[in-house]
Amino acid sequence: MPDGHPTPDQEALSKIDTTVPHSARIWNYWMGGKDNYDVDRIAGDAYREIAPNIETMARASRVYLIRTVTFVARERGIRQFLDIGTGLPTYDNTHQVAQKVAPESRIVYVDNDPLVLRHAQALLTSTPEGVTDYVDADLHDPDAILEHAGKILDFSKPVALMLMGILGHIQDYEEAKDIVRRLQAALPSGSYFVHYDSTDTDAELKRAQEGYDDTGAVPYVLRSPRQLTAYYEGLELLEPGIVSCPLWRPEPGSTPEPTDVYGGVAYKP
Repeated sequence: MPDGHPTPDQEALSKIDTTVPHSARIWNYWMGGKDNYDVDRIAGDAYREIAPNIETMARASRVYLIRTVTFVARERGIRQFLDIGTGLPTYDNTHQVAQKVAPESRIVYVDNDPLVLRHAQALLTSTPEGVTDYVDADLHDPDAILEHAGKILDFSKPVALMLMGILGHIQDYEEAKDIVRRLQAALPSGSYFVHYDSTDTDAELKRAQEGYDDTGAVPYVLRSPRQLTAYYEGLELLEPGIVSCPLWRPEPGSTPEPTDVYGGVAYKP
């Protein structure tokens, strides 16, 4: 603080509330990460006690991210990624997966969590040929996200829009659908929509989520797989459709077990 003003990193630290659990930090805990606090571990353990499958879901969602990013990069030639709701870095993050396939890939991460902001420099690593950037913005304001992302991404060329486990934080279902539509409308033909969210398909998970929501943390709405289909309207949904994430194009010879996180990949004609 040489001029008496806090640095962005110090400002981010000052905004971190360690008195209530936070979903990104709890998810990080379930994934084996270190960027969490006692309040998150307590809430995570309480959730897991009711819904022991949650860690399986967390890890399945990351494997799904790896498979889908690899697919659109390798099989469909996508070189631009807009990953909204980044969360805390763990392993095989979007830029690492995409740039492993195509080093020239450009990735924009979007989040508004101060702890994620603190770790932005870890996310900003990139191959020399590519670009990785971070936007501090709120999903409730998709226009601001697109404006900032447009400084890095070329929206005249195909983009993979990624909304991974984030839409449940939009409490109003109609608003969630509207946000998705506005973001998709900015994508040119040839783009892809990559998504997953936890679902209401398990009674234990619903009970655990209710307990979590009562802690004062930002609630997460578990929606049905049928409700999730609305996010894909107007796009060409790729096979096998919207399915439990382990069942989305699993590795040949594997025997994946379904879990209560559903997603799909769709093409914008």
